[in-house]
Amino acid sequence: MQYRLVRVLLAAAVVGVVSAPATAQVSALPRTADGKPDLQGLWQALSPAAWDIQDHHAQLGVPPGQGVVDGNDIPYQPSALARRQENRANRLTADPLTKGYMPGVPRIMYMPFPFQLVQTADYVAMVFEYAHGIRTVHTNGTPHPRGPIMWWLGDSRGHWDGDTLVVDVVHFTDQTWFDQAGNFHSGALHLVERFTPMGPDHINYEVTVEDPEVFTRPWTMSLPLYRRKEPNVRLLEYEPAYLMQEEQAARDRGN
Repeated sequence: MQYRLVRVLLAAAVVGVVSAPATAQVSALPRTADGKPDLQGLWQALSPAAWDIQDHHAQLGVPPGQGVVDGNDIPYQPSALARRQENRANRLTADPLTKGYMPGVPRIMYMPFPFQLVQTADYVAMVFEYAHGIRTVHTNGTPHPRGPIMWWLGDSRGHWDGDTLVVDVVHFTDQTWFDQAGNFHSGALHLVERFTPMGPDHINYEVTVEDPEVFTRPWTMSLPLYRRKEPNVRLLEYEPAYLMQEEQAARDRGN
């Protein structure tokens, strides 16, 4: 009888230890004056998804990684799968980033560069170190503008679902990829992003991808975003198009 009692007490203690941090995380969330989670600060993904959103082994210039696609399966239509294979075979020159283009969404969210969130009652601004990219997520209830419109980072309209910021994104150009591995989309891309704080220093980023011109069904990716905590941390400058021009100018001078 005593042995059973000890086991019950130990089990209760373990449950208490495991559940306590979750409760502490919820109560420790910084909040704005209107009670919403305060997401302001510098964030960064620590993931190789920018190179390949699926499971992949190490290659020259590509770190190995576990995929961020739910189920590790991207449901391409047969004709689109053939194009993805072509993209992958020519990725060193075909990747839009090699032309100095913006990464697009969602790729810019998991590039290996930090970004800053600035939050007000009417919008959440995302300022990226990579190529000075800026996204504005309007949270004031205004609708998407009427199309057809093609923007590098789309048009973002958000609302709060409890502590989760839900963002609907449309109006994309078809000149961006999901990663360096050749995974692509059309201009019909439609995203639904969910930013869920898991504590004061972690956000779970989830994005559902819908594109009837490329995929047979919607599919989802998810990964954590981490708050940068270094003293005096701030955004620096990384302008790939400018660097490419400088490199080309140096080659021309060498000739």
